[in-house]
Amino acid sequence: MSSRNILILGIIALNIILDQVSKFIVRADVISGTESEIFGDFFTLHNVENKGAFLGMGSDFSPTLRIILLLVLPIVVLALVLIHIIKDKTMNTMTLVGFCCIIGGGIANVYDRIVYKSVTDFLHIDLGGVFRTGIFNLADVSVMVGMGCLILGSFKKPKVA
Repeated sequence: MSSRNILILGIIALNIILDQVSKFIVRADVISGTESEIFGDFFTLHNVENKGAFLGMGSDFSPTLRIILLLVLPIVVLALVLIHIIKDKTMNTMTLVGFCCIIGGGIANVYDRIVYKSVTDFLHIDLGGVFRTGIFNLADVSVMVGMGCLILGSFKKPKVA
């Protein structure tokens, strides 16, 4: 296996491990439905089970539609992106890292949906009305960091194969 493929698998695995360990701790130590201050009211800890996708969207879909849209489709897309990044040797490092973060975060949340039938969310940011998030997890952070890397990577020229 090439060092590039080891890097790809390593970044994906790191994202999955960090997410799953954080969710394990939250499930074990944070009472469901509670809210605790991490940094005042600005950054809080929760334990919420999300049966939908981003911000609970899709939680009211029929079970069949939820399986298609929240399990089958993401698995297919994540597999296709993984195949693409392994094959495309011209991809710059920032773009490669971005895709790896997105794949790792995506796999971690899909794993939750398969094993737990929901995704554990636990972090919330509220900067007094200036900026406020929904409740999220580290897999969501991985996906957002990945998107940021893709944006930054889009300004760089691809490597020559």
